Amino acid sequence: MVLDLGDSRAHQAAPGRPGAGLLYERVVAYVEELIAERALAPGDRLPTYAELAESTGVSLITVRRALDEMERAGKVRRHQGLGTFLARPRIVTEPARAGSLLGTLRNDETGPSADSIETRIVEMRRGLPSPDVASALRIGPDAPVWLLRRQRLIDGQPAVVETSIIPVTLAPDLDRLVTRLGRSLYDLLAGECGLEDAYEEQYLEVVVTPAREERRLLGIAPRTPVVRIRGLSMDSSGVPFDCFEQLYRATEFAFAISGRTSRQLLPTPGVQDWDVRALPEVPQLAGRQSP
Repeated sequence: MVLDLGDSRAHQAAPGRPGAGLLYERVVAYVEELIAERALAPGDRLPTYAELAESTGVSLITVRRALDEMERAGKVRRHQGLGTFLARPRIVTEPARAGSLLGTLRNDETGPSADSIETRIVEMRRGLPSPDVASALRIGPDAPVWLLRRQRLIDGQPAVVETSIIPVTLAPDLDRLVTRLGRSLYDLLAGECGLEDAYEEQYLEVVVTPAREERRLLGIAPRTPVVRIRGLSMDSSGVPFDCFEQLYRATEFAFAISGRTSRQLLPTPGVQDWDVRALPEVPQLAGRQSP
């Protein structure tokens, strides 16, 4: 629970409304009434802190507290230097459904349209797996892997960062094929490499300390909670081919999960090293002189 220690009035009932609760709740109620009266739509900008403070008769600190609560509830989004905007309804995703990330987004009137989703490749490199990744993929520590990192945008705003780690032996030409990557990596792997996603195991957890680059790709401030899913995809013969990680903006998604018996192939969440290190440099041979 966040305490508004900077405003001594924050714990008083609103004037004329005995027992009405904390002052920041007055601001929340005012904003919700404003949204209804003006028929605001997702993406519309709300009044400034100063305007809200003047309209509700509270301090800027109380306004900030109110918007903190509304942002945690997924009702508004704040962009530094731009203002506070009405957020879209939470996107429902079903991470337990096998297949591509985009295929897990609920395809109904509440979900994003295909045209609103953009994928950007931000990193594609070859390296060596960490011990935890090598164990999950059942490969040796010196077996090279591909690391593919993509940023997903919805309506032009960062929403998800997805990283896939795939053994080079299973997809030797992935660096070339990825230039033709359309909307689904898994369609590409199935069509070009014969790797069809038949079974997955996943762990979902909330973290508040994503790395700086991850924060940049998600467009979030430090200490902002994100939902992290780490998982493993296997083909119909049980061969693991993708050790993946997905980072979601926590306030914008809801997760629908149905249970099934797990084979416990993945370690429980903790301090696993879920990374790919650089390949050792190959020493260059000195040129030989002609006799």
